[in-house]
Amino acid sequence: MIKAIVGANWGDEGKGKITDSLAAKNDIVVRFQGGSNAGHTIKNEYGKFALHMLPSGAFYKHTTCVLGNGVALNIPGLIKELKSITDQGVPTPHLLISDRAHIVMPYHILLDEYEEERLGKHSFGSTKSGIAPCFSDKYAKIGIQVNNLFMDEDELKEKLKNICTIKNVLIEHLYHKEPLQVDELFHTLMDYKKMIEPYVADTTTFLHQAIKENKNILLEGQLGSMKDTDHGIYPMVTSSSTLAGFATIGAGIPPYEIKEVIAVVKAYSSSVGAGEFVSEVFGDEANSLRNHGADGGEYGATTGRPRRVGWFDAVATKYGCRMQGATSVALTVVDALGYLDEIPICIGYEINGTITTEFPNTTDLMKAKPVLKMMPGWKCDISTISSWDNLPIECKNYINEIEKQIGFPITLVSNGPERSALLNRVSSI
Repeated sequence: MIKAIVGANWGDEGKGKITDSLAAKNDIVVRFQGGSNAGHTIKNEYGKFALHMLPSGAFYKHTTCVLGNGVALNIPGLIKELKSITDQGVPTPHLLISDRAHIVMPYHILLDEYEEERLGKHSFGSTKSGIAPCFSDKYAKIGIQVNNLFMDEDELKEKLKNICTIKNVLIEHLYHKEPLQVDELFHTLMDYKKMIEPYVADTTTFLHQAIKENKNILLEGQLGSMKDTDHGIYPMVTSSSTLAGFATIGAGIPPYEIKEVIAVVKAYSSSVGAGEFVSEVFGDEANSLRNHGADGGEYGATTGRPRRVGWFDAVATKYGCRMQGATSVALTVVDALGYLDEIPICIGYEINGTITTEFPNTTDLMKAKPVLKMMPGWKCDISTISSWDNLPIECKNYINEIEKQIGFPITLVSNGPERSALLNRVSSI
């Protein structure tokens, strides 16, 4: 069976923990899109880890981890990450890298930095990981795939020469920086080749064979619905599709093989980067929520930046689950809200004097104000509770209200950072 685990909000929902927990019963975990521009934080018996390129199943000996063709591959970042987990006692993961994945080149990272610098206060809040320039080159047909590392060297140099001709116009005349050099880039690619050669495979053939053998496969998404290129808060989005529907493309599998889509949702809202965020809170209220938030506080796993935080947004979440085609919802970080006397839920948007519960386009979203419903808090630590039945009634009521507002069944509730802190719930939907 194939399940997709994806985010229904702005990313940072806790997908890493859900994938890590469910990977115990799966044979393969596949990253199907994105790159090193976001991280999944995982806490298990080996310690606490922030993964950026590796799939979240990397901590199980029985699991094969796959980086699919839809990934923007930061090769030195991946190798550094592999070393960082094995240095902490994690067995070396069984890793396969698609020979069709696109490589994040050094100039992609430079161009990302240069453009953010040029835009100044109008910047996109990029992590400067080179993701947008990498995917731009992919669709402009001047990208470098992993298989290009193994092509004839003269042909590869010719390809790099063409790329440099195009890029240097921008670099020299728009950004006023030093031009790219073909030989330097070629030697970099030869270094990359040595780094990843043992892992390169035809992953689509591997996955199709696994499907024939009835293997259990998890498809792991990066970021969430609000950051999707087509359906998110454009233009403050990522540069690949964050939706479960894209998993069939980014992994190279038939669409009808995905049997379940688990949309991961946080019990409050958080976001790294710019863009419209209707339920956002500020000042002391934000600092309290941020510091009580996910294990270690709400700070980006990739950037370390303080995350923007706000109350649970039922309008955005309902839309996000719809776009993902969610069959069930995993609600995370419920334990973080135990300090509050009352907990607001954003149940609607007021736009030009009219209240709506449907998520609008970006132009209308800019005018939206939150409509809040107050719920009683439970005022206690729930992180040691091991069953749904033992949760405080106020906590159950809060979760039941969220389910009612979004209209999708909540079947998993995470009440702590550890792998074991995951409660099964019977939905009323």
